Amino acid sequence: MTDTAAGTPPRVGPAARVVLHELSMRRDRDEWIVGRMATRTFVALPSAGARAVRLLGEGLSVARTQERLRADTGEEFDIADFVADLAALGFVARIDDRPLPDPAPPRASLPWLRPRHVRFALHPVLPVAVLTAAAVVTLLLRPGLLPGYRALLWSPHGSVVLLSGAAAGWTLLLAHELAHLVTARAAGVPGRMRLGTRLQFLVMQTDISGIELAPRRHRLTAYLAGIALNLSVASALVPVLAATDPASTAHRLSAAGLLLALMPLPFQLMVFTRTDVYFVLQDLTGCRDLYGDGLAYARYRYRRALRALRPGTRTAAGEDDPSARLPRHERRAVRVYSVVLVVGTAACLAFMAAVTLPLDIALLARAVRGLAPGNTPAGYADSAAVLVTLGGVNVLWVVTKWRDHRSRRRAEAVARHGT
Repeated sequence: MTDTAAGTPPRVGPAARVVLHELSMRRDRDEWIVGRMATRTFVALPSAGARAVRLLGEGLSVARTQERLRADTGEEFDIADFVADLAALGFVARIDDRPLPDPAPPRASLPWLRPRHVRFALHPVLPVAVLTAAAVVTLLLRPGLLPGYRALLWSPHGSVVLLSGAAAGWTLLLAHELAHLVTARAAGVPGRMRLGTRLQFLVMQTDISGIELAPRRHRLTAYLAGIALNLSVASALVPVLAATDPASTAHRLSAAGLLLALMPLPFQLMVFTRTDVYFVLQDLTGCRDLYGDGLAYARYRYRRALRALRPGTRTAAGEDDPSARLPRHERRAVRVYSVVLVVGTAACLAFMAAVTLPLDIALLARAVRGLAPGNTPAGYADSAAVLVTLGGVNVLWVVTKWRDHRSRRRAEAVARHGT
């Protein structure tokens, strides 16, 4: 057994030579994004750090790398500690003849899908086509053609409306996430789709964190691919609405489908829940972790406000402004975002408490009463459909939330053990 056991940092001497896993690098303003695509682990390094990675990758020893950096920059660097940090990230395959543990990479969704199969998704013409489709929607949606919310009630049977809406909605959601996955895969990035939660919302999300190493055009294309898919579906349904009789079933179904395709788009503006638009903003502002830094700054301001209400209370050690360590362009974005985060989260939770939760309880209570003796077969079926659909979604939210909570606890435990 070697000293590379889990939780034990490897010993790195001056003469040690390091073999790195396959790493990718991309310059981003004054820093470099360095990462390992297989494990989707990335880190931002200063230019000296990126230079050290290159020198170590060329086979230079720790001492020789340190000498080269001193000659290039005039500064002293502790390359042994730097190598230990790289090993903790999983970037180091071997130190001399000692292999380091390499955990299994995260499973990717649709692993058979290769970049060559979906290269078209990154073609520059595709965004133009989507924008054209969106323009068609805007031009053709005349006031008399745009369906209202009643278009969703296309059937007199509530259970039929609920089940068909849930099926269509989840199908569109899957297609939305597949658009992210396909676009990322075209850039050579493995991705994984899974259920998740955002406040009170049950969502499907696609982890395409490897896109950080792609060019900006590819990154923005991957982030906006889901929105583009929804706009494309809506634009395809507009001509059907224009060509069919408003009383026909085809017209009613197309109107309902159009609304279901467009309804998720306002949700994308809720950037405090880390939507697709959030990642676009994070990329354009150059922030590394807009949500995490914004949350830390909001907590800092909250603690300061509490202390202001208690005269004579001293500031605790380590209670400096967490945004002060950020570059100026990030600092401004983080402080503005923290306001959006607090206000948006409070509004969402208040809406849930005042509207969503009481409505769900009322619908579930009505469905339970509908299962009592004396109801008609159609009434029983309607109540059962409501229980299965609405109750199933809420149970799935609870299970997903608990799973994510356990995953975070395990990650925190591993991090504590490693330190």
